[in-house]
Amino acid sequence: MEAEALFKRQCMEALNNDGTADEELLIALVLETYRDRAETIGNLKQRADGMKEQNEGLRAALAFATGHLAEQRELLETVLNHLPLGLSVFDTEQRLILSNARFRQLFGLMEGDTVAGVSINSLIAKIGGVERSEGRAAPRETVPESGHIRRREWVMNDGRIIQSVVTVLPDGSNISIHADITQDRQAAERIAFLAHHDPLTGLPNRISFRERLDSALAARKAGEQIALIHLNLDRFKSVNDTLGVSVGDKILRKVANRLRACARNGNALARLGSDEFAILQCGLQQPWNVTALADQIRRELSEPFFRGEKPIELSVSMGIAISPQDGVDTDVLLKHAGVALSHAKNAGGRGERFFTQEMEAELEARHALEADLRTALHGNEFELHYQPLYDMAEQRILGFEALLRWNHPTRGRVAPMEFIPLAEEVGLIVDIGRWVLKRACLDAAMWPEGIKVAVNVSAIQFTHSDLQQDVSAALAISKLSPNRLEIEITESVLMQNRDEALPVLHALRERGIGIAMDDFGTGYSSLSYLSSFPFDKIKIDKSFVNDIVDNSEAFSIIRAIILLGDALGMRVTVEGVETAAQLELLAQEACDEIQGYHISPPRPAYDVPYLLSRPQPKVKARAV
Repeated sequence: MEAEALFKRQCMEALNNDGTADEELLIALVLETYRDRAETIGNLKQRADGMKEQNEGLRAALAFATGHLAEQRELLETVLNHLPLGLSVFDTEQRLILSNARFRQLFGLMEGDTVAGVSINSLIAKIGGVERSEGRAAPRETVPESGHIRRREWVMNDGRIIQSVVTVLPDGSNISIHADITQDRQAAERIAFLAHHDPLTGLPNRISFRERLDSALAARKAGEQIALIHLNLDRFKSVNDTLGVSVGDKILRKVANRLRACARNGNALARLGSDEFAILQCGLQQPWNVTALADQIRRELSEPFFRGEKPIELSVSMGIAISPQDGVDTDVLLKHAGVALSHAKNAGGRGERFFTQEMEAELEARHALEADLRTALHGNEFELHYQPLYDMAEQRILGFEALLRWNHPTRGRVAPMEFIPLAEEVGLIVDIGRWVLKRACLDAAMWPEGIKVAVNVSAIQFTHSDLQQDVSAALAISKLSPNRLEIEITESVLMQNRDEALPVLHALRERGIGIAMDDFGTGYSSLSYLSSFPFDKIKIDKSFVNDIVDNSEAFSIIRAIILLGDALGMRVTVEGVETAAQLELLAQEACDEIQGYHISPPRPAYDVPYLLSRPQPKVKARAV
């Protein structure tokens, strides 16, 4: 219809004034119309082709986007379902939008339980556990307040603890992360326990005991007494050294169990460290009840501990302080109980001591002596004196024993028995012993060839220093021949450090250094130690010599030891010979050496030439 209307209009436009048709004009109008239409159709076709091409591009882009979206969705599902944490998303009506496999696993839900659209109440009803808030079971609140992060905790029926961190969005929907914190909570509880308990025995530790003591002293009523027992196992270190730390730990656990039985309810028991324990006894008549408790502890711990069928016997030392007379402050009461314990240990152990003010004065004096001892070595306050070793067969001095002396600037001469045990206890004996070795070798290098020097070595030097290196350094600086040095040890060296000491002793002996056992016969196992190491010499303690002139039994012991040494190929030195009568008796027994005031007291190094040059005692030795 549009074409007909157009043609009619063109015919009208081609009429002349006289009403006739202008054919040329009509043809021109028609051709022009065809040209315009052809151009329009061409343009339309071109546009159609362009649109078709764009449509193909959009179709390809849509296909790519759809594939990429599928890949991203698959990746998202993979990530969500492999997260170590549970994830859940709820809409504004608290209906589930999204969750992962870990969420179902943590709460024991089936896959069908977590379809999209399920309500949170429905899920909570299927959870095998209860929600806990601040240590109590909480009501099952389902809709958290909006605009904040909230933590929820669930205790599952199997004992697991699940923590949920809920992030509430402004529109009321929420995203939750869920984690199994069972191990973390157990670790935290273990850390909290260990902060106040001993991990080996499970007893309260020093920190916890102090808190209990603080509370007891603060709550003490007028007329009430509080007793504190500080106890320590005697010679427990030797158990660890000989049987091993694992055996020692087992024994400590058994000790703790026995102490628990003694302490009972109402008394606070703690392990303060190593083999030290403490018991706090409140609200009872003192000192009678704490004495009874100490007696019970002593009896319990004196019963053998068994390692298989082998019994291990222990003893205990205890220090006791009672509040208020011995202190109303925690630190003071602990200190005074410790002071009393030190006195019990120094008295030989196996008992208890109640604190007295005199003990504290002695302790302060001891601390002052220790402080002076620490400066003595650097202050050149030590010197060596030498006591002759007299050979009975050759009837002359063949060597000297080096004996340590301390010349204090204000105390004067300090007795060796007063400071040497202290030096061993605080570890200073290592530096002092190193100095003695060096000084003795330097002095001996000035003596005539063949004159030996004997040096005492503490058990501490075997465990806390390199004794072989110390000996090598002393010999090197003095240029003294090794066969002129003799090392004297007591059996405590082998009792405390047998496995460490024996290789060192063998190494020293291989270098030509003589090894002697000092104070033979005064210990518990002297004979057994003679079979463990080929000593060059045994020295009989002077306590056996005092009565040999008038006491036939004492003389018989000396004779037996001399015969034993001869049978083992070891020289025998008798210490403490102070009279000619003692010398004559020993000469008749073919004793190898003597040492004592009858020959000479210990003298400074500058007197050694005089001692060697003066006439020596002459005795008629028995023919061998």
